[in-house]
Amino acid sequence: MEKFTGTLASKLPFTGTSIFAVMSSLAKEHNALNLSQGFPDFPVSEDLIKLVNSFMKKGHNQYAPMPGVLSLREGISEMFEKKYGVQYHPDTEITITAGATQGIFSIIAAFIRPGDEVIILEPAYDSYAPAVMLQGGMVKYARLEAPDYSINWDTFPSLISGRTRMIIINSPHNPTGTIIKAKDLKKLEILLRSRDILLLSDEVYEHLIFDGLTHESICKYPALASKSLITGSFGKTFHATGWKCGFVLAPEKLSAEFRKVHQFVVFAVNTPIQLALAEFLKNRENYIHLGNFYQEKRDKFLNLLKGSRFKVSPSSGTYFQLLDYSKISDEKEVDFAERLVREFKIASIPVSPFYHNQEDNKVLRFCFAKTTETIEKAAEILCKI
Repeated sequence: MEKFTGTLASKLPFTGTSIFAVMSSLAKEHNALNLSQGFPDFPVSEDLIKLVNSFMKKGHNQYAPMPGVLSLREGISEMFEKKYGVQYHPDTEITITAGATQGIFSIIAAFIRPGDEVIILEPAYDSYAPAVMLQGGMVKYARLEAPDYSINWDTFPSLISGRTRMIIINSPHNPTGTIIKAKDLKKLEILLRSRDILLLSDEVYEHLIFDGLTHESICKYPALASKSLITGSFGKTFHATGWKCGFVLAPEKLSAEFRKVHQFVVFAVNTPIQLALAEFLKNRENYIHLGNFYQEKRDKFLNLLKGSRFKVSPSSGTYFQLLDYSKISDEKEVDFAERLVREFKIASIPVSPFYHNQEDNKVLRFCFAKTTETIEKAAEILCKI
């Protein structure tokens, strides 16, 4: 057989394995407590599992409609109307996706052309930039200002050019646990008032807000919502990240264009899970208390760390907490994180890979979506470092 002599490189030749996969693999290798990848170690609701099983037994095991099961789209519409006072039409403005990451990829694939510029706030979730690059787009990075990771509105406008096609925002924010405030969206509204720029708003942690704060969904700002696509995640909301079920909300014309790509990326999403989620959403008690649920875990984690040498600024949302180790070591974040796995048997995520230039601020991200036992063990280890 003749050897292939063409190029074997993909369109992302310099992209390595995700830091999430690297740290989880290292944790498994060293039998370490895994607070790295963002997944709960407690069970999914037994009632929700029974619902999935019941719909499977009833024979709902074939393709769902391309936009998603109608009852689930209707449930999402009702949820957003009750929570934010806005209406998204189930038929034309809501699409069920195979997780939020697929929704994000398909949004970018649908709207970004070669040469288009996309502004990303960083540190940023690691799927944004590669998806833009795969479409031939160019990424511009807006650095969030530590220690509160706020948007620098003095420098942000200079990133916008005649080629800017999209801005990607994420709140509550992964990896920092901060949130975008109303004043930020009002400034963004003014900035984009006369510009034809799309917004991709990643809101997968919308229910996980702490300390009496409010999630400022982009849908609450009509001028922004008219040019925005919002992604959400049932995996994050109902502790079932492996089910990969999310959604995209957008005005009818944007949804129609999004669906043109969505249908060829995944076509349809898991049918019995969609039907089960639709039924589960009918009881608002299943999601309206999630903020309190996770704040209790955050508070316990932070209270147990009071005797440690880590510097802490409490997370405002998500189920992630940043810990500053600058008083402990001068090692680079990746090196320190790997040493914690090998020597102390605890895994975290270094924040530097969330920057395009690997900016190193001596900060690690820990996931506290864990049982009380896991949180206590983690804190015990961290207090010894």
